[in-house]
Amino acid sequence: PRSLPRVRSSFAQPLAPRSARGSGRTYHLLALLIAAIGFVGLCNNLLVLGLYIKFKRLRTPTSLFLVNISLSDLLVSFFGVSFTFLSCLRNGWAWDEAGCMWDGFSNSLFGIVSLMTLTVLAYERYIRVVHARVIDFSWSWRAITYIWLYSLAWTGAPLLGWNHYTLELHGLGCSVDWSSREPSDTSFVLFFFFGCLVVPLGIVVFCYGHILHALAPRLFPYETKVAKMCFLMITTFLICWMPYAVVSLLIAYGYGHLITPTVAIIPSFFAKSNTAYNPIIFIFMNRKVSHLKKPNNGKITFSSFFSTFSNVRRN
Repeated sequence: PRSLPRVRSSFAQPLAPRSARGSGRTYHLLALLIAAIGFVGLCNNLLVLGLYIKFKRLRTPTSLFLVNISLSDLLVSFFGVSFTFLSCLRNGWAWDEAGCMWDGFSNSLFGIVSLMTLTVLAYERYIRVVHARVIDFSWSWRAITYIWLYSLAWTGAPLLGWNHYTLELHGLGCSVDWSSREPSDTSFVLFFFFGCLVVPLGIVVFCYGHILHALAPRLFPYETKVAKMCFLMITTFLICWMPYAVVSLLIAYGYGHLITPTVAIIPSFFAKSNTAYNPIIFIFMNRKVSHLKKPNNGKITFSSFFSTFSNVRRN
């Protein structure tokens, strides 16, 4: 890789020092792991999008948010995985500054879109259960537009000079510069965590706190099911992303020396694995999906779905 002005000296460094690398077996194992994550995420999210297109009964205003999550996860499975996968095969970062900027921007954008969509889903459940308001497609499309604009504002800021995208500690992917001590960079990290983690989590806690207080499972079985599904998606997202957030905060507050490149790769890969879980939760916890019947009088299966998906038609 070329030497670049705004990327730290670690840009061209591999996962471990040359003296410690030995063979490329570790990198090849990482390549296999990230390829598996990307493949499963790609297939699962394509399945969700296909189900939404195929079956009219799934096309509800609420399901539109689940489709938005699947779309962002699908893009992570492709863009977020491909750069890291090829870098693993090359035993270190294989791209130039433009590639690093795109990798950091795209992973951040699609990750924030997923979190903000889950946050809006929590709010939608809140107004539905607590205030008995039913949203329509117009509401959903406006909310999704705001989600993407909000996410683009945060991830576009480093491209305009407020912080910047640089190689991460493990040398196999890029993100914002957590370690910079420049005032503009540290201010971005502070506001970024507040606007893209603290505020969304605060909204989620507020919404589900009121939902738990107001919801009577026997009176609202369907709403209870949907609320549980959304809550499980949010919990899974946090489990996958919190280790990465903790590592990033440690680096931002000057404790980066406690994190080795080998350790840093674990939360990064774990965060990317989140793309594979949401479709599974959606398929197995969504009553509208589980009630889809096929000609063999059984519930929908992967084989029966793919046998008919090639002839997509409006129900």
